[in-house]
Amino acid sequence: MTSRERLLAALDRRVPDRLPATTHHLMPSFLAGMGGLTEREFFDRFGLDAICWTTPLEQPSPVHVRPPGAGAGQVIAGAEHGTSGAAWHLECEAVPDARYRATRYTFSTSRGKLTTLLQDDGHTTWVRERLVKEKRDIEIVEAIALEPRCDIEAVNAAVDAFGDRGIVRGAVPGFPAYGQPGCWQDAAVLFGIEPLILASFSDPGWVTGMLSILQRPKLAFLRSARGGRFDLVELGGGDASSTVISPSIFDRFVTPFDAPLIAAAHEAGLRVVYHTCGGMMPLLERIADMGPDGMETFTPRSMGGDARMSEAKRRIGSRVCMIGGFDQFHDFVGCTPEQTRRAVRRLFDEAGEGGGYILAPSDHFFEAEEILLRAFADEARRCVYA
Repeated sequence: MTSRERLLAALDRRVPDRLPATTHHLMPSFLAGMGGLTEREFFDRFGLDAICWTTPLEQPSPVHVRPPGAGAGQVIAGAEHGTSGAAWHLECEAVPDARYRATRYTFSTSRGKLTTLLQDDGHTTWVRERLVKEKRDIEIVEAIALEPRCDIEAVNAAVDAFGDRGIVRGAVPGFPAYGQPGCWQDAAVLFGIEPLILASFSDPGWVTGMLSILQRPKLAFLRSARGGRFDLVELGGGDASSTVISPSIFDRFVTPFDAPLIAAAHEAGLRVVYHTCGGMMPLLERIADMGPDGMETFTPRSMGGDARMSEAKRRIGSRVCMIGGFDQFHDFVGCTPEQTRRAVRRLFDEAGEGGGYILAPSDHFFEAEEILLRAFADEARRCVYA
């Protein structure tokens, strides 16, 4: 099989020729440390099944814009009208910071202004100042919420260019400047997970109102993606994991908003992977009941998760493709190639039976030893199906 055929077979819960092996998103700082490899060059060097990540939009959008060296007052995106008909624009400003690169984003609308501050250490970016500081701020959020449209031609061009080397994977766009695919996860980024959990008890109507506002642009994107030949689209987020929220919160505030997104993706002819970096075991059936084609990341207990792969395979392996499970913290650095090979073989034994499993690290990784990457890929090639 080609890498594309192998990955698609697993995603469709068919049996491939051997265990598919890939990675989650490759971090730019990691690729720079590997001598400036491109993503394609990384996959080719190690013989892994490749993924091309892209989510092109028809019109310029601030969804993923973090321009380096942005000057004070620089307008980086805007709209004549948001979904509510209120004019707005977005500016970014570099903020002096002794430790990190810091950027403040200011959304200006006819209803008022909102600001958020992002920090970046060269490896990853995080939110230092939340955009939504008071509950009334969601009126401005509603004014800002875009309805992005997928650039079908760009997606299909990426698929044609990538060919049999692997699959093309996109993501449901998050809120402008810094957002996440899942509705609950997007809300946690904007408001903060602790106050969001508290509000789910003290003011559940406000929480559902915010989630509804965030859901509308995501639905618009997915409906616009019909005809785009994505092989996989990502949804979800770690703040919907069982190490963060309870199953009852998941039932009330995650399922009602993310399940319709999965249905809309399927109506558009797209496969969906639901991303839950954190605890999953108490939520396995709940996530599978939403109807995704795949689930990730199955983070092991050695990394702070709770994944028990053989149990997960037994409970939901006939319903979804399982992706992940590999401990990149301990089996990509500071160990022997034999230990890495044993980890790969164990995952194949626990989750590979009957197909429907893709070996991958449990989310991002920031460092890895080349000899261990080679052991990871080589052992996966040895895990063949009879």
